[in-house]
Amino acid sequence: MTYFTQLPAVLLLADGTVFYGKAAGKIGTTTGEICFNTGMTGYQEIFTDPSYFGQIMVATNAHIGNYGIADAEVESGNIQIAGLVCKNYNINYSRKQANESIQDYFQQQNIVGISDIDTRQLVRHIRDKGAMNAIISSEITDIEELKAKLDQVPSMDGLELSSQVSTTESYTFGDENAKYRVAVLDLGVKKNILRNFDDRDVFAKVYPAKTSFEEMEKDFSPSGYFISNGPGDPSAMPYAIDTVKDILAADKPMFGICLGHQLLALANDIPTKKMFNGHRGLNHPVKNIIIDHCEVTSQNHGFGVVPEAVRASEKVEITHVNLNDQSIEGIRVKDKKAFSVQYHPESSPGPHDSRYLFDDFIKLMN
Repeated sequence: MTYFTQLPAVLLLADGTVFYGKAAGKIGTTTGEICFNTGMTGYQEIFTDPSYFGQIMVATNAHIGNYGIADAEVESGNIQIAGLVCKNYNINYSRKQANESIQDYFQQQNIVGISDIDTRQLVRHIRDKGAMNAIISSEITDIEELKAKLDQVPSMDGLELSSQVSTTESYTFGDENAKYRVAVLDLGVKKNILRNFDDRDVFAKVYPAKTSFEEMEKDFSPSGYFISNGPGDPSAMPYAIDTVKDILAADKPMFGICLGHQLLALANDIPTKKMFNGHRGLNHPVKNIIIDHCEVTSQNHGFGVVPEAVRASEKVEITHVNLNDQSIEGIRVKDKKAFSVQYHPESSPGPHDSRYLFDDFIKLMN
């Protein structure tokens, strides 16, 4: 295998800022909304999380690739990020469980990246200027040509992406003789969510994003419904909002994570908004105000519910708040068996502080 890490590469942001570095992964050009993740571990889970579809990921940890790639640690069938930006791109790895190097992995899946740039400077720039589109290229060095290509990239605001990452055919996960049956609306579901259900005696059936409540009810007669995480703008998904409304109208137990949280809010007339900078990392403090308990959470979202609208709503009550910025991290619908959180209780490699939420969902189905 020939590695191309010494070839030059360029990162251009939509505001005209340019970074020069070295190629990582496939030689080519890629575009997407640039964002950063503060997690110290778990880069493979990040790469394969469907919620990152269409986004160029900046890794704030200094070393990426240093523990290789292991087949068992994927959250979906393929890499979902549009590209990678990192400081040190480590082709050599030292973990026995790993199957291959990050370079082999990226080349097989046609992922373009850039390394050897000052990611601290880049993250501070994004933090101050806000989320924006970007382009990485290891084949084009002309800035004007890159600007022309970048101008063609649509904004994430108003973009519907879940139907592009959802399964095209329904499938099951777990033991068909399990005590509970859960219908999963796949808007970009992570495999570890399904593993958490399986660990709790749940037989899950995963449905394409645009499946109606009536179809799932007739086909599977589930004990409850799960609305998954996923990419894109929740307000651009009227089909999913309608499905959530139908589940609520039927008074079925329902649990939503991340995008599912935003859709539950929209189904109750609470608007969402694009955040100046999203929450992405493994270290976000959240308080469960119902039981007066704090937890460290894993997060990945660029949209959120409008806090003032949640507080003014007569339909829902707040269950969780973010201790960094007081954003709304959890709600439950009054007089219904439905709740949601903005963060990821299933997170792998961790933290695992919030996995009790799966148990709360099980209790609703009893």
